[in-house]
Order: sequence, then structure tokens, then C-alpha cells
Amino acid sequence: MKDKLLFWSVTVALAGFLFGFDTVVISGADQQMQDLWATSDLFHGFVVMSMALWGTVIGAIFGNIPTDRLGRKRTLFWIGVFYLVSAVGSAIALDPYMFSAFRFLGGLGVGASTIAAPAYVSEIAPPDRRGRLVALYQFNIVLGILLAFLSNYLLQNMGEQAWRWMMGVEAIPALVYTLLVMGVPNSPRWLMVNRGDREGARKILELVSPDQDATAVLNSMQDDIEGAARHESISQRKYRFPVILAFLIAFFNQLSGINAFLYYAPRIFEEAGLGASTALLSSVGIGLTNLIFTLVGLYLIDRVGRRVLMYIGSVGYIVSLSSVATAFFLGRTGMAVPLFLFVFIASHAVGQGAVIWVFISEIFPNHLRAKGQSLGSSTHWICAALITVFMPLVLGDAGNPGMAFTFFAFMMVLQLLFVWRMMPETKGVALEELEKRLVRSAVQAA
Repeated sequence: MKDKLLFWSVTVALAGFLFGFDTVVISGADQQMQDLWATSDLFHGFVVMSMALWGTVIGAIFGNIPTDRLGRKRTLFWIGVFYLVSAVGSAIALDPYMFSAFRFLGGLGVGASTIAAPAYVSEIAPPDRRGRLVALYQFNIVLGILLAFLSNYLLQNMGEQAWRWMMGVEAIPALVYTLLVMGVPNSPRWLMVNRGDREGARKILELVSPDQDATAVLNSMQDDIEGAARHESISQRKYRFPVILAFLIAFFNQLSGINAFLYYAPRIFEEAGLGASTALLSSVGIGLTNLIFTLVGLYLIDRVGRRVLMYIGSVGYIVSLSSVATAFFLGRTGMAVPLFLFVFIASHAVGQGAVIWVFISEIFPNHLRAKGQSLGSSTHWICAALITVFMPLVLGDAGNPGMAFTFFAFMMVLQLLFVWRMMPETKGVALEELEKRLVRSAVQAA
């Protein structure tokens, strides 16, 4: 039975693999497309490079609607379809507008997946395994990132328009994921809250967690449903604390500069004095570092807890980003920049990378989980899109990368204060119990 739970969790987490691959694969095509279509830095950043992110923003804002109405499973299936069509369409695009339209479609899939996938796994996993099972989504994100970097490196010599191969290869894992996700069951909590199907929920709970008292879990769900108003919203005062937590962890995730760096890693390495081929190979090293330290985070998240990982990551961010900024200001880049950026990636993987999707999926009650996930996800992607738009200007002839990294380092000092003063520990606590701690205790204190 535990093998079934793991298999279903891994299957759903493959949406994260496509998220990571789709997000980063464009980094290898970045310069080739700008040269091919002779676009300005601003047009290239806003239309070509960031259009997928704007699709992701829309998918994150509205992805809670199909996640609640169609269910987690059916939403995850359609996410796979979007990825598949986007990959094929991007590869055959004839101009930047057609390319951007298909990238936008893939972005919708990315945004919706950051809601449906963590919500699904958090709702089928027992409390003692929830952290690492939900974190499989992040593991698959970084695996997708690594394989996208590796794929770009291997395909760079496929001719003048090698970027088409880079973009199109994503269709293979998209098809595999879409077929596999058809075999997972519905979320038991979705069945209870949205369909009132107690027996259907019981069958799935008994499959995924035979050691758990299914009746007790169902009764706890029922109490949660009966205690909630029929048309509650996350904008209500009693949910203010979870809303603030979701907003801040997502905000700081992107204000570390992580997505901007992943999108423009080869270009940043070239700015540091590495050749184009060496820059692509260094990007593969970044992906490998990300994967290794995500495994470390995966191992620790249910052992030491979410807050400890965030402390470790925050300190690592501050040290590495400050060092990169100093290297650019002093003109002493070379191999120093890749070294410090490897530390940056390791810090992200152990901290924010391992924690964000787990934490947001835990802090909202069952009937508002998709909406809360949408809030955190949309915050994440709006910040990512805005930063990505302006990065070509910062990395261009008139910009100074040192200023950007200084800003990111300062924001990580603020993140450290957030973890210290506000962030609660959620390790090993049942979802319904977390609601009592974060929501009802806040009401009593008001």
C-alpha cells in the first residue's frame, strides 16, 4: 500500500518535472531566438522570454477553479495536455508572436500545476510522510531543470536553429505524464468537501494509509466541513495569518532571484567571462547541484522541520548573493561567480526550494486549500514574471549585474527576519489540526 502511495505521489509530482523543464529549457534558446528575430532587449524580455511566466500567472490565479470544480485529478490531466501542445507548438513557431502564444499555453499548465499537484499529494499523504511526499514535486522540478540544462547542452550543435529541438523535446515527458496521471485516484479530501462522498474517500484513505484510522480521519474532515461557513473566502479576517504566510514565503522565494538566474544562467556566466559552451556546461552543473541539495532537503524536511531548512537557506542566500555582487563590482568574476552561484543554488534547494510548496499546501483548511494555494502560487509567479522582464536590461550593456545581486541579498535578510518572527512549524501535524492552530487560535486571539 505504501508503494501505491509513493507511485501516485511520484506520478503527480511529474507535473513538477515538466514545470522545471519548461521553465528552464528556454535558457538555451534565449540568445539564438533574439538573434534570429532581431528583437530589442525589452521586447525579447517582455514578449519572448516572459510570456510563459505571464501564462503561469494566469494559471496560478485561476487554477483553483478547475482544481475545485473538476477535481485535482482531472485538472492534472489537462495540465499534461497543455504541456504537450505547448512543446510541439513552440518548436514549430514561425515568429516570436506564435512562439509566445504556445509558451503562454505551457505557462497556464505550470501555474495550475503549482496548485493542483501539491494540494493533491498533501491530501492523500499521512502527516508523518507529508513533507517529503509533497516535496517530491520540488524534486521533480529540479530534475526537470537539470535535464533541461543537459538537453540544451547536448542539442546545441543541431544546426542554426537548434533551439527548435531544445523546445520540442519536452513533448516526450509531457505525453508520458499525461498517460500516467489518468491512473491515479481522486483526492479523498476533495471527495469529502466537494462531492460529499464519504465512502469513496474512505476507500482511498484505506489504500494510501492502511495503518491510519480512516474513520477518525473522516470524522475530523466532517467536523471541519460542518464548522466552516458555506461560502467562506480566504479574504475573511480569520484567515489573515495563513494568507500573510503564503504571500510572504512566495514573495521571498522569487525575490531571491532564483527564477531570474535559472532563466538567464548561460548569459550570467558569459557576463562573468565564460565562453558560450562553457556557460552552458556550467548551467548543467547548476542543475546537478540543485538536484543533490534538493535530495538533502527532501531527507531533512520531516526530520528537522520546515523552519530549520528556511534558516539554513536564508543564511546561505545572504552569503552567496553578497559574494556574487561583490565579485561583479570589483570586476573579479571568472570562476568566482559560478562558485558562489553554486552555493546560492544549494541554499535555495535545501531551504525555499524544499519548503515552499509543502508549506503553502499545509496552512489552509481543506475547503480553501486550492484558493490558498492559488494565492501563494500567483504571488510567486507575478514576482517571477516582473523580475524576468527586466533582467535582459540589467544584463545588457547599460546594466550592472552587481546591483541586481545586491538587491536580492538584501531581500534575503528580510526573509531571515520573516522566518525568525512569523513562520510556524508544520512538521508532523495533521491538516485539520493545523487549521485549528493557525486559524481558530488566531480568531480567539483577535
